[in-house]
Amino acid sequence: MPVRTTVIGAFPKPDFLPVIDWFTNDGGADSDNPTENYERDVTAMGEDAEALFVRAAKSVIDDQTKAGIDIVTDGEVRRENYIHYHCRHLDGIDFNVLTEKDVRGVYSAHLPTITGHVKARAPFLPHDWKAAQGQSDRPVKVTLPGPMTIGDTVADEFYGDPKKRGAKLASAINKEVLALAEAGCQYIQIDEPLFARKVDEALDFGFDNLEACFHNCPDNVVRTVHMCCGYPDRLDNPEYLKAPQDCYFKLAEAIDRSCIQAVSVEDAHRPNDLSLLEMFTNTTVIFGVVAIAKSQVETVDAIESRLRAALEQISPDRLMAAPDCGLGFLGRDLAVQKLSNLCEAASRI
Repeated sequence: MPVRTTVIGAFPKPDFLPVIDWFTNDGGADSDNPTENYERDVTAMGEDAEALFVRAAKSVIDDQTKAGIDIVTDGEVRRENYIHYHCRHLDGIDFNVLTEKDVRGVYSAHLPTITGHVKARAPFLPHDWKAAQGQSDRPVKVTLPGPMTIGDTVADEFYGDPKKRGAKLASAINKEVLALAEAGCQYIQIDEPLFARKVDEALDFGFDNLEACFHNCPDNVVRTVHMCCGYPDRLDNPEYLKAPQDCYFKLAEAIDRSCIQAVSVEDAHRPNDLSLLEMFTNTTVIFGVVAIAKSQVETVDAIESRLRAALEQISPDRLMAAPDCGLGFLGRDLAVQKLSNLCEAASRI
């Protein structure tokens, strides 16, 4: 069989969907702040909102399917930001109080604020998954932000303790994970790029929180975690400060002994020492072979060559091909080109 393929999550929003997102705006304090104006944008859609979101999901899924992707996503079309969309469905996080904060140590943004105990409300992602899965005969993966990543992308004026905050967030995320599993979703992915930037915290309590997120998750669900080294702030910016590249070596052992069944590793933006893959003896590696913030399109031959090099270190049943991260910055044409080349290369193997 060829190497299986998937995407990480985000995809460029179709032009007909009037929701500003963080890929087309810096999230700052200006009048087009996507987080501040999300409710306004959705309300302006009126009774057409749900139909537009479903139409957008179908458009994105069709693009991925035509490119050849095996496990697709809805492109996170309902989200102005993959983290804040989830936060809107949690008690204790106030979107009327936006606090300016440095994020990832590389930019500043106005973020929602934790002002009370974080608790899950009624599950919301099963609805999103069913709407998307109804548009495809291929499995649709659902993505959720992880506790450490949420904690770094909100302002905390309540807990003041990342361990306690993370545990509460994990409990809330777990309720959504179990609801998705009960609804029939087979592929559930938690995004924790903060693990790469804060390795010590990840090893101290981050993995415990991940285990809590997937607690009691049934065996038929593939428990996936995304760990990129940081999303650049715009297309073709080689100076963007990413996490140290040796982070994967520091995290690999903990990943492999955890409940995680599949982990994404970015390799296209910055190629890894492929001896890294030997450290994963149980875990499937979702291997990033196209860059998500470079306009240059990787050739089929180059992608195939990198995949074959990876297969010298890991068995083919535990390797999947994917982009490094979400595709929101690329625009539809570039995203489809890159995915098509990725799938053609994978099909050769």
